[in-house]
Amino acid sequence: MYTFPKDFLWGVATAAQQIEGAAAEDGRGPSIWDTFSAIPDKIAGNDTPALACDFYHRYPEHLALAKELGFNAFRFSFSWPRILPEGTGAVNQKGLDFYKRMIDEMLRLGLTPNATLYHWDLPQALDDRGGFLTRDIAGWFGDYAEVLFKEFGDVIPLWSTFNEPIATYVGYGHGWFAPGRTGGERDGRTANHHLLLAHGEAVQRFRQSGATGQIGIVVDVWHHHPARPDCPEDVALAERENEKAYRSYLHPLFKGGYSPALTQWMEDNHYLPPILEGDFEKIRQPLDFFGLNCYNRVVDCADPSVNVRQKTEHAGGNFLDNGTEYYPQAIYDALHILKEQYGVTIPIYITENGTHAPDERIVENGVEVIHDPVRIRYFQGFLEWLSKAMAEGVDVRGYFAWTLLDNFEWTAGYGTRFGMATAPVGGGDILLKDSAYWWQEFLKNKKI
Repeated sequence: MYTFPKDFLWGVATAAQQIEGAAAEDGRGPSIWDTFSAIPDKIAGNDTPALACDFYHRYPEHLALAKELGFNAFRFSFSWPRILPEGTGAVNQKGLDFYKRMIDEMLRLGLTPNATLYHWDLPQALDDRGGFLTRDIAGWFGDYAEVLFKEFGDVIPLWSTFNEPIATYVGYGHGWFAPGRTGGERDGRTANHHLLLAHGEAVQRFRQSGATGQIGIVVDVWHHHPARPDCPEDVALAERENEKAYRSYLHPLFKGGYSPALTQWMEDNHYLPPILEGDFEKIRQPLDFFGLNCYNRVVDCADPSVNVRQKTEHAGGNFLDNGTEYYPQAIYDALHILKEQYGVTIPIYITENGTHAPDERIVENGVEVIHDPVRIRYFQGFLEWLSKAMAEGVDVRGYFAWTLLDNFEWTAGYGTRFGMATAPVGGGDILLKDSAYWWQEFLKNKKI
């Protein structure tokens, strides 16, 4: 049995675009996801995030639920277009006031705020000016971050610059995510590089601001494994995919440049982004913590006729495809990759972990209930492997489950459900799933 530390943070993770709704209220400008979701057939069911969970109006109820279940932290993101409707220039005071009210309520309830500056919702006005394809994005992002550091630097203890940068690469290179650009691999790599520069700029602004908290970044690690370990083609494919995915962020962040393998691949294929002197020094800013999003592993096979897994391409948030195998060791593997391959010694937070699963919604003894045993099994297994890594000395300080309520899951719309509770789109009565009660019981003693 493993008992988690007493000061460990237990939270739920959310994102503004996925839960807030109120898309056109109180001066908020449109984001790239508002625009993208308005294009027919881009989102499953032609869903849009316009209403979402109505967190903008219902945040006291949702925060109270997190507290009631026993969580002591809450991860959220600021909406850039709610703060700066044009991306730059005039600040929307009503937007700031909303976050002031929300953070005050978190603090009143004893929930530690964990804030993300950017969770995919670029103001449309900035995409119209080039978005992440222009180096100007670093300054724009720095200015936006500075507004928030000034307003909340004394009350928010944990800040992340970006969440899952790979979404920007996908949105600019391949069009599967917002803004839906299809410039190919070179544009995707260029957007990646500029995002990393923006990250470095924001960390520098944070240090200059006098904020009292800590700052880091959130990267998702989906380690690729060869389907046939004795097949050179499968091994090479898995290695290349790892280089193109999480290593393309971890190398610049912790080693000061792209890896030799990725650099060679980009040069050979004319994908290398424009890199200027001093770029990697800006990107490799000292961090206070690292945020790890971990959902599963990926199994690669070079032979397309071999069906190594049931696969749904680009199935929404985090690229999760169910049914995938049940592989809770993924979180243990990812933590050891950080420690052993990248020398990460700063504290690590598990900033997202969860699954969408079949929810059996039925009436038992006159009461509506939702059974979700797959989700419970998932959480249990991942926490067991997390505890194993921590027992071996990996410095993990907190865990944030994805997510509290079923929400807008990007291209998967509202049909793909990650919540431990559910409510109608746009708000309404909340119905807890069995996994919510599982969490409530687990958090009483925090033992695995």
